[in-house]
Amino acid sequence: MKSKASLRRLILSNFKLDVLLVISQAINENLPTEELFYKFENLLRNDLNIGKVLVFSYNNEKWECALASGYSVDTATTERLEKDLARYTEIANIISINHPVLCVFDVIIPVFHKNKVLAYVLIGDIEEEREGVSPTIKHLHFVQTLANLIIVAIENKRLHQDNLRQEAMRKELELASKMQAMLIPSSESLPDNNKLFVSAYYLPYSGVGGDYYDVVKLTDDEYGFCIADVSGKGISAAILMSNFQANLRALFTSRASLKLIVTRLNWLVMNNAHGEKFITLFIAKYNSITRTLEYINAGHNQPALFRAETKTIEYLSLGCIGVGMFNNIPAIIEGAVTTGKDDKLICYTDGLVETENEKQEEFGTENMERCILNGKRVDKIIHDMISELDKFKGSNVYADDISILGIEFY
Repeated sequence: MKSKASLRRLILSNFKLDVLLVISQAINENLPTEELFYKFENLLRNDLNIGKVLVFSYNNEKWECALASGYSVDTATTERLEKDLARYTEIANIISINHPVLCVFDVIIPVFHKNKVLAYVLIGDIEEEREGVSPTIKHLHFVQTLANLIIVAIENKRLHQDNLRQEAMRKELELASKMQAMLIPSSESLPDNNKLFVSAYYLPYSGVGGDYYDVVKLTDDEYGFCIADVSGKGISAAILMSNFQANLRALFTSRASLKLIVTRLNWLVMNNAHGEKFITLFIAKYNSITRTLEYINAGHNQPALFRAETKTIEYLSLGCIGVGMFNNIPAIIEGAVTTGKDDKLICYTDGLVETENEKQEEFGTENMERCILNGKRVDKIIHDMISELDKFKGSNVYADDISILGIEFY
């Protein structure tokens, strides 16, 4: 006949197996996090007669109280406990500890997964002298096992949800990138005739970017050019730039003066971005009969004008501040130059000249000028610039959008 001790051990073993089965089924059924914690709480409080339970878990890059039963906890308590719990790497009894929170608990159980701590389980008011199942210290490893099962399952659920969100975001970015690419003129659509030849390069920083360039045929003899850069990067910059592109296309006509266009764009950007972002741009009109290039440089990198006859470079700097900086632009100065045969204009965004090498040196305008002064056709110049830039940066990654717009005047 079995002794009472053997019978209690058998009851306890069956109890543990039943609990493990219930928890495993709950995990397999993919129950919500709240229900898993409810089962854990019910087990500890009702079946194992534990009076107080706190679970602090690491979620979304911060510690938070995932379960509080038999003890109230506030945000201040969570923040205060974060450093205090970090020193516990295994099950520990809390004895005579002078701490406003830890002193009311008996045991700390850290929960690890792949050498990373996911949670701390604090239990208190352990009833050890009771008939039936009793959570004595020798059974704490069973509690730890349950905590590991539940918390690791919750962590895996969170990681899975994060992966789904990241995949959805990746698809959205991919779609946004395709849509933005439709707004950027393709190489085939750029002018290539007996008046001028246009070539360009575009490399967004992260699939979508805040750079933009455009070429608009205004009349048979007149063309409009623009290159622009939104402050910042990513989705918000891309959205603002898409809105800017639509407005620019609507405003850019042969009759509209450059000053009027820039003034109107400033109002639109201020209205859309509320002063949180601004746009630098270089905008110009070219008349192929008079060979006059009128322009406004609104806080943008100064385009380089290569003079074919003298083999020299001059920079186009006249203009104003960027659009979206102030409600009203203080002053706008319009510049004008006359182009010679085979002169070339290179417009670019700061991602080109500010790209750094492994020594944290910037590519700068000197390297750009060397490529321009070789006298090649404008598309070859752009190709050489990108090739030199790629070699210059070495193992560094590009840290900004890069756009280049080159015009060769015949």
